[in-house]
Amino acid sequence: MFQQNISKIEILGIGCAKCKAFEEVAKQAIAKKGIFAQVEKVEDIMKIMEYGVTSTPALVVDGVVKSTGRVLSADEVIALL
Repeated sequence: MFQQNISKIEILGIGCAKCKAFEEVAKQAIAKKGIFAQVEKVEDIMKIMEYGVTSTPALVVDGVVKSTGRVLSADEVIALL
């Protein structure tokens, strides 16, 4: 199986139900794809704003914002990885 080089995945969200649900979906996608990466939940509004994100939840892969404002499916997250 091909391993992608992803070192850090961040889930941005302020702790709402959608953000918590997205965190779980993202973890499922990461496990399904077999990626070894640091996963960090970011709830600090100032750090979220540093990414220019105005709508959460958001997915950030190695410092690049990949998705904002909606809960993706595990397959959608995999496609972004």
